[in-house]
Amino acid sequence: MKSNFWRAGHTPTLLAAFLYFDLSFMVWYLLGPLQIQIATALNLTTQERGLVVATPILAGALLRLVLGILVDQIGPKRTGLIAQVIVMLAMLAAWRLGIHSLNEALLLGLFLGFAGAAFAVALPLASRWYPPEHQGTAMGIAGAGNSGTVLAALFAPMLALAVGWTNVFGVMLIPLILVFCLYCMMAKDAPGAATPKKWQSYIEVLAQRDAWLFMGFYAITFGGFAGFASALPGYFHDQFNFTPQVAGWYTAACVLAGSVMRPLGGVIADRIGGTRTLLMVYIACSILIGLVGLGWGGSTVALSLFIAAMLCLGAGNGAVFQLVPQRFNQDLGVMTGLIGMAGGVGGFFLAAGLGVVKQGTGSYALGLWLFSVLALGAWYGLSEVKVRWRSSMGLAQARI
Repeated sequence: MKSNFWRAGHTPTLLAAFLYFDLSFMVWYLLGPLQIQIATALNLTTQERGLVVATPILAGALLRLVLGILVDQIGPKRTGLIAQVIVMLAMLAAWRLGIHSLNEALLLGLFLGFAGAAFAVALPLASRWYPPEHQGTAMGIAGAGNSGTVLAALFAPMLALAVGWTNVFGVMLIPLILVFCLYCMMAKDAPGAATPKKWQSYIEVLAQRDAWLFMGFYAITFGGFAGFASALPGYFHDQFNFTPQVAGWYTAACVLAGSVMRPLGGVIADRIGGTRTLLMVYIACSILIGLVGLGWGGSTVALSLFIAAMLCLGAGNGAVFQLVPQRFNQDLGVMTGLIGMAGGVGGFFLAAGLGVVKQGTGSYALGLWLFSVLALGAWYGLSEVKVRWRSSMGLAQARI
């Protein structure tokens, strides 16, 4: 079966899609691990620091729709080349010109959003080469590039200590240029052209209540993953007075847990059903994050709770996309773009909101409890919609 997969598609393109996605997510997340050094150098408040790390998440979410449309018009390979050049030019400018103010940091975050939008390019680049029976494997390999966030959390703080935080942008250009060259040589658009999506398609889908429900579900799972991944370096620094390096290591453990569990979440959902998986994810996350907000124990307890929560959120990300084809089989491309955007918007509000709460109350507790309540609300909403799906949509035989 595995040999059939490798013969079914185009392996060089699949590898290029993974590398592009991996390095893009590393860069997209870069301001998170560097937030302590940036805030110190620019004299940022906690709220401003939260806005800086949240800006690439929001920009990436909105640009996913833009790049998705561009993929339909000029193909995924060319779109990926354009996005990579924009990101590298932004990194070059940040390295050579420096970052001297909050506005300049936010501007860099906007351009790094093109890296976060790689989701809309790498996945169709790889998936269009493979038949339906191999789509899950192809999407899983290409999508595993979200592990790039772990690389940033591990190495960015150490590089900042060694060469200075602005020079980190220059160092990161080395792997970006290398992957860009490999992408140019290895990536190839699949034969045949996909039917371009029209704006009318998005409007028609948004008229359906279930579209908003799915967007809300993913805003909790991926929004939770992305938001916490960006906010945790600051959280561990503020709560336990960790150095940026130690805060980065703690964050890397949490991010790794969520990254590893994403493909496993899809497998679990295939076995026991997507809604059943998500129901367990939401109730577990509500409890775990609520406990973190109580502040019991020290850093080890907080780390353990966050790792467990990120494992659940990662599984939830995979489970959501196990359900989407069952409900929106005819509008899968449109819904993938909308759901991906919603996940990024959720991550923006979580990362920025935690900074606002910390700035206003002196504690992260209220923000963590609010997320806990939202996860509980998602559990309730999913409980209701599962009954409706089974009774009125003819999905009783599907693993939902």
